[in-house]
Amino acid sequence: MNHICQGIRWCGLIALCWLNVQVSNAATLHLSTLHWPPYCAEKLPQQGGSVAVARAALQAMGHDLEVDFYPWSRAVRLPHMQGSQYAGYFPEYLHPNDKVLFSKVSGHSELVIIERPLDPISWSKVSDLQQYRIGTVKDYINTPELDIAIANGLQKVEEVTSDEHNVKKVATGRIDAAVIDRQVFMHLLAQPHLKPLATKLQVNKKSLARISLHIAFIDSEQGQYWRDIYDKGLKKIDADKVLAEYFSRYQ
Repeated sequence: MNHICQGIRWCGLIALCWLNVQVSNAATLHLSTLHWPPYCAEKLPQQGGSVAVARAALQAMGHDLEVDFYPWSRAVRLPHMQGSQYAGYFPEYLHPNDKVLFSKVSGHSELVIIERPLDPISWSKVSDLQQYRIGTVKDYINTPELDIAIANGLQKVEEVTSDEHNVKKVATGRIDAAVIDRQVFMHLLAQPHLKPLATKLQVNKKSLARISLHIAFIDSEQGQYWRDIYDKGLKKIDADKVLAEYFSRYQ
């Protein structure tokens, strides 16, 4: 009997030691992000769909996530500052950038063009959009072809500081159309102060692009460490499913 009790005590001690090792190995990843509901927003459940994906992937690896919200330009800039607590920023589209290490795919964003139902735009290829004045958000990445046309002065464009601003400009006819994520557009039109615009706007029948979402980790030893952990965590979840379930539940 004494041998059995002693064996139980030893098993309990081993389990406790294992638990202590697991706890001691747990760490917290700090990331910067923006207010971009329903993907990221401090007051949304789980702080948004993209935050829910990132947290699920990290928890699958035994780690925690903390995010802070800033205007996008600052969210991108802060992790690069010396001594920053942030190992990266998100959600970001994949694009050429030698200063960051992109994670594997953390879901997708469908870019669409919003227009007025009484004055829809017609296009089959991106260059066709050059006949229209298109709204974009400052410092947001769109699609490579569209961004090159904008940079070369071929595409007539008006930059604003938020998607909401573009929604209002299209609805009032100040621009012909605007580029926006479909889920972001749906979220905005569900807000009480923007609901009256719902009958004045629609999504163009042709989608602009389906773009993968990523975490942009700083190209450093710390960034590579967290990128590798996060990528392993992503293999244990279905990022697109987590996003879809989030939108279905809260959108």
